[in-house]
Amino acid sequence: MNLNAEEVYPGENYTLDELQVPAWKRVLDIAVIILALPLLLPLALVIVILVRSVSAGPALYAQERVGYLGRRFRLFKFRTMYVDAETSSHQSHLKHLMQSDVPMEKLDSQGDRRIIPLGRLLRASGLDELPQILNVWRGEMSLVGPRPCLPYEFEQFLPSQKERFNTLPGLTGHWQVSGKNRTTFAEMMRLDIEYTRGKSFWWDVKIMFLTLPALLVQLTDKKKVRRQNLARASQVAADVSG
Repeated sequence: MNLNAEEVYPGENYTLDELQVPAWKRVLDIAVIILALPLLLPLALVIVILVRSVSAGPALYAQERVGYLGRRFRLFKFRTMYVDAETSSHQSHLKHLMQSDVPMEKLDSQGDRRIIPLGRLLRASGLDELPQILNVWRGEMSLVGPRPCLPYEFEQFLPSQKERFNTLPGLTGHWQVSGKNRTTFAEMMRLDIEYTRGKSFWWDVKIMFLTLPALLVQLTDKKKVRRQNLARASQVAADVSG
C-alpha cells in the first residue's frame, strides 16, 4: 500500500516535491556500497554458510516493512530465528515498549527461544542486517536513516511520530549511534525526527563512522545483560533448592 503525503501526515502542509530524497544521499549510498563490496561479499558468504549449518531453512528471509512516505517494501535479512517462528511474543513486547518509559531492549536479552545458534551474535553485531544493502541499492533504503518499522508498529504511531517517514529508512542512523537499546521509544522518536529534519551529507558521514563504536558498545551491553540474567537465574535456583 502506497500512501501520499497527506495520508501519512494528516494535517501537515507537506508536498511530495518537498519530500524528495536528496541527490547527495543516493550518490553517497552507492559509492560506499561499491567501495565496501570486496569486504562485504566474503563476509556475507561466511554468514550464509554458518546459518545453513546451524539451522534448517534458507539463510535469507524477506519481511514486509514500512519505509519512505509509508510505502511498504520487502526488507532482506539473514535469518536468525527458526523457520515459522511465532510473532505474537514480539508484538506484545513491542507494544509494551511503545507504551512505557523503559529502554528499547530486544527479547534476546530475556532468552528468546526462537533464535537459532549464533543468532544472538548476528543480531547484536548488526550483521544480520547486512543483506539490506540490496534494499539500499534498490533505493528502498539508505545507509543512514530511521530504522524501517513493521506494519503493526506503524499502525500504532501517533500522527506527529510519522514525521520520521519523511526520509528513507536506514541501516544505521542517529538513534542507532545515540544509545539505541539504552533509549526509550519516545527518545527514539525524537532522535529519528531530529535527523529527518536536519539530515546532511556530513551528518550521514559522521553517523557511518560512529556506527562501529556503537555496535561495540551494544555487544558489551548484551554480554553484561546476559551475565546478569545468568546470575539471577542461578540465585533463583539456589533459593529454590535451599
